Amino acid sequence: MIYPSYLKPGDQVAIVSPSSMIEKAYIEGSVARLESWGLRVKVMPHADAEYATFAGTAAERVSDLQQAFDDEEVRAVLCSRGGYGVVHLLGKIDFTAFRRSPKWLIGFSDITALHNMIQVEGFASLHAVMGKHLTLQPAEDEASMSLHDVLFGKQECGQMIYKVDSFPLNRIGSSEGVLYGGNMAVFNGLRGTRFDVPLAGRILFIEDVEEKPHSIERMMYNLKLGGVLEHLSGLIVGQFTEYEEHLQLGKPVYEALYDLVAEYDYPVCFDFPVGHVKRNLALIEGGRATLCVEEDKVRLIQKL
Repeated sequence: MIYPSYLKPGDQVAIVSPSSMIEKAYIEGSVARLESWGLRVKVMPHADAEYATFAGTAAERVSDLQQAFDDEEVRAVLCSRGGYGVVHLLGKIDFTAFRRSPKWLIGFSDITALHNMIQVEGFASLHAVMGKHLTLQPAEDEASMSLHDVLFGKQECGQMIYKVDSFPLNRIGSSEGVLYGGNMAVFNGLRGTRFDVPLAGRILFIEDVEEKPHSIERMMYNLKLGGVLEHLSGLIVGQFTEYEEHLQLGKPVYEALYDLVAEYDYPVCFDFPVGHVKRNLALIEGGRATLCVEEDKVRLIQKL
């Protein structure tokens, strides 16, 4: 994967809204936070537009994203929010200019579809917080600072190292692979299309919001029955939030996922801080990673 250049003070970031509509205050808050990092900000014309539940028509959202990708002065593109709507844009973006001037794409949730698109083109991107988080959380917030530090290449010894607590269901081990993942419902919706990223040898991370446990299990079975899970290098189970745990599977959702991968021998960690939560740490999609699951802690290491 090709890594876009890391940012420096004075570089320009474009804000786009490729999915659901967003409150203008969150765009303004994002501008303020990015400017506090010494960056110049370009808000694309339809970033605060409204069309049904979307941030403008599909044509307007495609136009904003294309302009941001084509602009040689733009070094990163921050998606204001997720929601639903990115699928309308897939297959409509020209990467000719982007290949000459790669830039970091930033976002999560529905933006998972754009991460897939970017990786298919051969570029790394950033699964990280967006407008609402940057607006409402304090400057020293851990997730915001993880985005800042990756964007500016400010990691110790050229590495991004996350250390998190152990979890009872974790499977101990160590592995290396290319990191890929995000929102389960979104990337499962792209299975079998030209935006489906091959997962053999990859470390997969998963998260979702407002999905019922049986839906989560069904999507995991899709990966299992499709021969995907057996070929992974490692599995990171993130946060599944805003659902009611009625034990409709006869067990908690983490236990259901644990059972689905019990036959494989790669390391597995649960409760990793990624997803629709405050502690949503920035991850380099398409970047090489080392996953070390130990008795007392988990380490995820990505070289920059």
